[in-house]
Parts: sequence; structure tokens; C-alpha cells
Amino acid sequence: QVRLVESGGGLVQAGGSLNLSCAASGSPCTINTIGWYRQAPGKERELVIDINTGGSTNYADSVKGRFTASRDNAKNTVFLQMNSLKPEDTAVYYCKAIVRMTMTGRLYQYWGPGTQVTVSS
Repeated sequence: QVRLVESGGGLVQAGGSLNLSCAASGSPCTINTIGWYRQAPGKERELVIDINTGGSTNYADSVKGRFTASRDNAKNTVFLQMNSLKPEDTAVYYCKAIVRMTMTGRLYQYWGPGTQVTVSS
């Protein structure tokens, strides 16, 4: 069993920055693809960024040029640097990981519980 935990959310003024992190713990594993998603009140969950094992990223148009994803494979941790935040970025941010279990080699998908990001105008 793998547990994902996001951290780094909070309240920030428009134009400010936050750095989210998502760490995997539990059974020995390797994170393959990991994605950052967000869900605003009354809206569907949407993909913000995904980043594969090789570090290639895919960004939603709404965050291009403002958000940057990175990963530390040795620590099984991924980061989301969010700059120039806007009120419309307000949402609960989730990470989703496809992990390969070290013991069995099998792939599993996990979601973190989410972290709230609130951007005030």
C-alpha cells in the first residue's frame, strides 16, 4: 500500500506564489507518471500538469508559463511551483500517481487527499 500526501497549500494574494509537494510513502515503489489535478467548488476535477518518469511534462493551457512541475525520484516526491497566482486558481489540489511496486512490479494508481489553495483578489 502506498500513501500520497500533498502539502504546501494555503492562502495567498493574487500574484503570489506557492510550492506544493506530494510525497509517496509506504510499500517500496517507484513513481512512474504523476499528475497534479485541481477541483474548484462546483466544478469538475481537471488536470493541471502531468509529469512522466523521464521528466516530460504536459501543462493545462491555463497554467502554462506560471506553474512548473518537478520531481525528486530519489525521494519519491514531486513538486508544483505555482507563480503569478490568480483567484481562479483557487481549488483543492490533488496529486495522482501511477506507481510500480518494487516487490511485484505491478502498477497501481493512488490519489492524495488534497490540499486547499486559496488565492485572494
